[in-house]
Amino acid sequence: MPLVRIDLRKGKDAVYRREIGRVVYEALVGVGVPTNDRFQVIGEHEAENFRFDSYYIGIHRTEELVIIQITWNEGRNTEQKKALYKAIADGLHSAVGLRREDIFINLVEVKKENWSFGNGEAQYAL
Repeated sequence: MPLVRIDLRKGKDAVYRREIGRVVYEALVGVGVPTNDRFQVIGEHEAENFRFDSYYIGIHRTEELVIIQITWNEGRNTEQKKALYKAIADGLHSAVGLRREDIFINLVEVKKENWSFGNGEAQYAL
């Protein structure tokens, strides 16, 4: 049920992008998301269309910044969210050498009835 959007500056090869997707997926499974529940959109952007603050809240970001937005069901606690953030940051650092400071993660929590996986049906609606 997570829908993951991964945005980065244009210029990275397919292996780099695939590794980012893999790490994010494995981190999600690690906090309880079902196996095979993988829906990701990876977008590359020209520099003029990828704007961010390099020093917001004292964290120095570079042009290597990757923005990850995860839309998923509500109900996870703060500790689960922290574990997810850490797993993604550690995994991306190990897999592609990305600095932890260059990993921006945003969670969007929605009610289960806000999903349709096909056929015009709300599969999770009770």
